[in-house]
Amino acid sequence: MTAGPAPAPEIGAAVEQAPATGASPFRRLAGHPWSRFALRRAGRLLVSLWVLVTASFLMIHLVPGDPVRAALGPTAPAALVAERRAALGLDDPLYTQYLAYLKDLLGGDLGTSILTRLPVSDVVGQRLPATLALATLAFLAAVAIAVPVGVVIGVLTRRGHGRRTEAAFSSGSIVLGTIPDFLLGVGLVYLLGVTLQWLPVAGNATPAGYVLPVLSLAVGPAAILARILRVEMVAVLDADYLRTARAKRLPARSLYLGHALPNAATASLTLSGLILGSMVAGTVLVENVFAWPGLGTTIVRSILSKDYPLVQAIVLVYGLGVLLINTAVDVALALLDPRSTIRED
Repeated sequence: MTAGPAPAPEIGAAVEQAPATGASPFRRLAGHPWSRFALRRAGRLLVSLWVLVTASFLMIHLVPGDPVRAALGPTAPAALVAERRAALGLDDPLYTQYLAYLKDLLGGDLGTSILTRLPVSDVVGQRLPATLALATLAFLAAVAIAVPVGVVIGVLTRRGHGRRTEAAFSSGSIVLGTIPDFLLGVGLVYLLGVTLQWLPVAGNATPAGYVLPVLSLAVGPAAILARILRVEMVAVLDADYLRTARAKRLPARSLYLGHALPNAATASLTLSGLILGSMVAGTVLVENVFAWPGLGTTIVRSILSKDYPLVQAIVLVYGLGVLLINTAVDVALALLDPRSTIRED
């Protein structure tokens, strides 16, 4: 007895199994995991940026009383106050001011200082490079300290070895990580600048002037990052693929730096983004300790003099920097672990 012909597959099943060869390039691009990842991150960045811009706009309206009167002082003539209010557009309806603020931001106009009548963008452009240089050097110094220390301590304390080393490292990293950066800066000024007179304590006129403020910003984050990296290294060194690498008698440099460190760097990279964002914000106090000519000293003077448009713009610049740093960290994590691009957040 011969078997009958196999039943034909249903039309719907055939359509599902057929490859979508005729799909348009745009549809194929939109369905790519990296495209979905880029759209999600871009959407988050735009929403966060809108919240930041709206909050910076409302800042000047949340000040009790008249912000222009507060900035110019109670003895300022009423005509001058009215003139400055009209120049800032504070007499217009709130929605009109908001739309004008968005239009000016898109055109690169951050407003005008109440006190100096100078464009805020000029002030920010003059002060921003010094703050960026300080934050970048401090971040590089923190990474340069944390990575070798975390790797070495992780190797020495794996599988329960070196308990005294682990206890000393854990205690020291906790203490250094909890000291505020500006307080550490004051201590460094007293020890290395005033007592020993090894380094200058103010300004950035010479390369030596960078040492104390960079150390003030870098020591605490370096201790925290090294602690996280040690924990990740201990976990990675007990993984199966590391045992296989040891069985192949790979050199220690290839074993620890080529195999263990890249896999232990994911959590550390996430933390490093938070650290860099906190460093950008931490420059405000450290710059004032060392009389650094950056945005930190400018925003403090602006707050004291109630120059709200300048404060508004500097807050916007700081917030934008943190948002861009977080986005860059997300992209770096996706490059290190491409599987994260296909996971819906």
